[in-house]
Amino acid sequence: MGGRKRGSSTIAEEADFGWAELVPDRDRPGGWTLLLDGRPMSHVDTVNPARLEFGYMRRLASVVDAAAPKGEPLRVLHLGGGALSLPRYIAATRPGSRQLVIEHDAALVALIRRVLPPPPGVRIRVADATQVTGLSGYQIMLVDIPIEVPMTGVARTVAANITDGTARARAKALRTGGVDVCLMAESTVLNGRHAGNVVLAASSAGLPIAQLREAAAREAFPTKVLYGDVLDRYIGVKHSYA
Repeated sequence: MGGRKRGSSTIAEEADFGWAELVPDRDRPGGWTLLLDGRPMSHVDTVNPARLEFGYMRRLASVVDAAAPKGEPLRVLHLGGGALSLPRYIAATRPGSRQLVIEHDAALVALIRRVLPPPPGVRIRVADATQVTGLSGYQIMLVDIPIEVPMTGVARTVAANITDGTARARAKALRTGGVDVCLMAESTVLNGRHAGNVVLAASSAGLPIAQLREAAAREAFPTKVLYGDVLDRYIGVKHSYA
């Protein structure tokens, strides 16, 4: 059942896991914000897909940017799709990339396909990401759903959007397992002054920390990349595994 809210241009429909709204961006022609049950989930710029509105998405994208030379196609797996902001970013900045999006909300996928069709090279599979097996051969996996970050050989590098309340425990579990790990977030989130998103990046082949720090330095708000001994102190690991 569809409807209209927040103005005649907004598209609002019942999704499988909440009420979905696509709200036009009044300040940016071609921009749309996806809300689920009133909470902003994604922002899409159809004119310039390489522009990412949300800070945590820019941090996820910085992992992709540093994974290979500029413009080189990548094989990317996305757990969680939303309005496909990151798949659009990768398609725009790395033409020819092969991307698979696992999204469990079939009605939301149908809405996005109809209003904001995915770019070439992006496939969408409607499924519960925790139940999907047999995936391998990806260079990067981007996780934007609340599940444990999998490090099972599916991808060489994983970047996940997680809550600040779970960041220490998740980073510690991977760090003590011998995986190269970093945490990225605004300084006020990492020091506990504000709640917010934290991006955890992990790799079995080593993380491009210098590039990630350069990207963080370009953010409008102070952003930190915690790595090595600094990360160990933050998460309570007594010995460095780097």
